[in-house]
Amino acid sequence: MGSIKNQLENFKPEFKINVLRRILQVVFSLFLMAAILFLSSGTWCWLFAWILLGVSLLIIVANSFILPPELISERGQKKQNVEKWDNVITRLIILPWLAIYLISGLDYRYRWSSEISLSIRLIGLVIYILGNALITWAMVSNFYFSTAVRLQYERGHKVSNTGPYALIRHPGYLGMMVYHLATPIILGSIWALIPAFLTVVLFIIRTILEDRTLKAKLEGYKEYAEKVKYRLIPGLW
Repeated sequence: MGSIKNQLENFKPEFKINVLRRILQVVFSLFLMAAILFLSSGTWCWLFAWILLGVSLLIIVANSFILPPELISERGQKKQNVEKWDNVITRLIILPWLAIYLISGLDYRYRWSSEISLSIRLIGLVIYILGNALITWAMVSNFYFSTAVRLQYERGHKVSNTGPYALIRHPGYLGMMVYHLATPIILGSIWALIPAFLTVVLFIIRTILEDRTLKAKLEGYKEYAEKVKYRLIPGLW
């Protein structure tokens, strides 16, 4: 976080407020995850819950040094001209996202799932880290990476075609889907894969609608889509 503080000294107060708001949003999400996991499991003595939270915290800290303050500020500011359908989908995504942690905690308490081996859990942890790394790479490569689907007229919105965007059109969503699917594996809950898959379905729907919106409204995106043919998985879709 010190890196952000040093870079913010020359920015306007509103910019700093947006950055602070985004930091608080991310920290709140982490505390919410922890609260759901430990309350639903009924114990603090859950090793893989602590591992998941610890790795998530390390990713947040790493991103604070890697991501440009301008991007963090945009993600923290109050959004304008957000697509109406995106307001609906982002609210829907919250439900299965929370259910992943709730069901995982209840599963740990009542032992609904068969034991997942340590090696599989560690593979899940690696996949979780790689999914988050892909998101970070996408954010670094895309100055307009936002929490909402909107045309950022105030920032001179342009097509991003470098980094992972040279391979697929929505790498951030792919990273999000990957780490959501990896989370139940880390926590040892087969049942929590159900809301994880629901989250993936909603991200696929969001990908389709965002792609359609950008083709219609963002200059140069149609040409970019003709060059980079795949939305999420190279060679497949």
